Amino acid sequence: MTVVVKLGSSLVADGQGRVRRGLLGERAAEIGTLARAGEHVCVVSSGAIALGLRQLGVTRRPRATPRLQAASAVGQLRLQLAWVNALRAEQLQAAQLLLSAGDFAERATYLNVRNALMALLRLGIVPVVNENDATATDEITFGDNDALAAQVAVLVGARLLVLLTEVEGVYTSHPADPEAQLLAEGGSLEGIRLGSGSEHGRGGMESKIASARLAAAAGIPTVIASGRGPRVLTAIVAGETRGTRFAPTATPASAFRLWLRYAKPTRGSIVVDDGARVALTDHGRSLLAVGIVSCDGSFEPGDAVELVALDGTALGKGLVATGAAELRRRSRGVEAVHRDRLVLYERADAATRPGGRVTAPSDAEETSAAYFASTPDV
Repeated sequence: MTVVVKLGSSLVADGQGRVRRGLLGERAAEIGTLARAGEHVCVVSSGAIALGLRQLGVTRRPRATPRLQAASAVGQLRLQLAWVNALRAEQLQAAQLLLSAGDFAERATYLNVRNALMALLRLGIVPVVNENDATATDEITFGDNDALAAQVAVLVGARLLVLLTEVEGVYTSHPADPEAQLLAEGGSLEGIRLGSGSEHGRGGMESKIASARLAAAAGIPTVIASGRGPRVLTAIVAGETRGTRFAPTATPASAFRLWLRYAKPTRGSIVVDDGARVALTDHGRSLLAVGIVSCDGSFEPGDAVELVALDGTALGKGLVATGAAELRRRSRGVEAVHRDRLVLYERADAATRPGGRVTAPSDAEETSAAYFASTPDV
């Protein structure tokens, strides 16, 4: 089984843009211990931009995308070399995978990424994954490696996701508040004030919690904990109480629904009438053209669209069997979205909300999910 470990920028680089070699060495030593015990470990590491800014002589994170891309391109070399050296001391070989959201958007490329990761893990090589910020412009603005780590955990079927940060875990308020209390379990988080990212990083506590909930929906437990000090990873993997733990949902969503919900980008939206809303949400039916009020976008068969109720409520997301042009002609008998190629937000997000629910997939969906997630050995 595989453990996915994510380190934030502030753990990898100090305030002057230098590699924290001691910290990386400690974590690499623990990765070595886990590897010798039979665990597969995949590292998701931030820090390329923070390390690159120093090389460019820049002290503060710039706003201009080309400057961020330049910093990432320069810093990624330093980041990977730091991991290569740290893991080499443990007689471990490192590999580099630079990914963007587009690599997860289509089934073929999604499975190609999975093939590469699984092959590396079976060979005993430690993949070091990072977002491809040098080319993926919108990821620099909107993405973060917490989300990437959760996606990678789902992709490889990890048994545990560990998000390492500067603080001990999720607190009831800002950690500097004397009244703040560390939460051991990340169940209900009502009223919790969450922090944003650091100066050189993007993912704050809110993004970590969202990523933990994504992993939970896939049946993967997550621990958010401090990445500093001795026995960090080995203690967490051994089940010792560290940081804040998010338990997996009792009924994980299928691989197909997770991919559709979180990785497949939408190409438009469909507004449905009240009858179609009831059929979708209460009876688990497919969406027929007769229940469509309007379409937005120029989507084609196989694209993902968001399904919206008349009151503006987003109901779910599905892969359309029919393009927008045909649906606008109101062909009554046409099937727009089949029930097995649809994820409803209330159900897909059940693991992320207290009192939520996940329904068991149909036999057809299980077949679709198995076909989607399975690939031959490499």
